[in-house]
Amino acid sequence: MKKGFLLLMMCALPLLGFAQSDDFGTILSVEADKKITKPLHVGFEAEMRTRDHVKAVDRWSGGVSISYKLLSWLKASAGYTLLYDNFERISYYEEGDGKVKKGIVNVGDPKKRGEYWGIRNRFHVTLTGSQKFGNLELSLRERWQYTYRPQHTVDERYSYYDEDWDGEEHTYRGKGKNILRSRFMAEYNSKSFPLTPFVSVEAFNAWNLEKVRYQAGGDWKINKKNIVTLFYRYQTVNDDSDFEPNRHSIGLSYKVKF
Repeated sequence: MKKGFLLLMMCALPLLGFAQSDDFGTILSVEADKKITKPLHVGFEAEMRTRDHVKAVDRWSGGVSISYKLLSWLKASAGYTLLYDNFERISYYEEGDGKVKKGIVNVGDPKKRGEYWGIRNRFHVTLTGSQKFGNLELSLRERWQYTYRPQHTVDERYSYYDEDWDGEEHTYRGKGKNILRSRFMAEYNSKSFPLTPFVSVEAFNAWNLEKVRYQAGGDWKINKKNIVTLFYRYQTVNDDSDFEPNRHSIGLSYKVKF
């Protein structure tokens, strides 16, 4: 087990060299899976993420889901997650702004930054198809996800031009967003080796490709009911509407089955 985790970390270290221009964070989670009947399961999950090179907590979340195995190769699921996010909202100067017209600042320069903790409500419906080829299992997961961020008012925002807080209230409007997440995964499961390595790539689409998430890791089955997962994740962002940077992450997860 120790050799497997060490090998995974050694593979991830060269990739972390690219993190100089990107953000770096960690992901810690606990999951529970309860079998109701053979095809029907209920799941619970709690997660914490960090950002800004592990200097700030990015998110706390908790969720519940239900899954049903429709066929030997096809599973359906649905769930809800409550997200408590550490928002950092930055606005940028645009054409037509007074300071841009006067040549004091340029288009695209940061204008103001708002910071606050706020909630988001997320719902999802998922279909996952899988097929085994000996010890190798390939799967494709298609997930529709809807997230709603309620309206929130902050007391003040930081002005980059004045280098001070502006002392003025500002309201961020509520916003709902639909995303189609498509994930392809490959896992190698050998009975003679307790570690199950996996790799995956996931695309996030909302009329256009917004971000891509690459992941590699391993599941260590302590026994039939307890699993520890260690993974490396790299996420590239093509759309900054959610104010996310490209990010490298190391994650650790514990899962228990009842």
